[in-house]
Amino acid sequence: MTIDSTDMKILSEYVKNGRLSFREIANRIGVAVGTVLSRTKKMEKDGVIKGYSAIIDHEKLGYELTAITEVTVSKGKLLEMEKKIAKLTNICAVYDITGLTDAIIVAKFHSRKELSSFTKALLGMPFVERTNTHIVLTTVKEDFRLI
Repeated sequence: MTIDSTDMKILSEYVKNGRLSFREIANRIGVAVGTVLSRTKKMEKDGVIKGYSAIIDHEKLGYELTAITEVTVSKGKLLEMEKKIAKLTNICAVYDITGLTDAIIVAKFHSRKELSSFTKALLGMPFVERTNTHIVLTTVKEDFRLI
């Protein structure tokens, strides 16, 4: 799919506020409502728009800890392990990476006890050789909206 400047303007409005109506977006970017409707449906169908959600302040929900965990996996089981890890609660992101470790996990926890249980569960998985967990002290920026 080719994304043009009109599509980018539509996406930008959704990123700012996913609750906007087609009409509101059309008014803001100066196109017809039908244009916004048809382009939105096409971007949803093509997987450019995967869904709509609220941006949550996790700390206000009691998630006091953000952990970034490096994982080393043995015997070519990386993708299998990443899929299992991605299904665990508290997981925000799982990345396949280059470098000394195989994957990076970003997760949020209410307490050290939750983080400890998570780490022990990871280490108990077959083919997980090693983990190295970093605790975020201060979140300077956490926003995956690039548009």
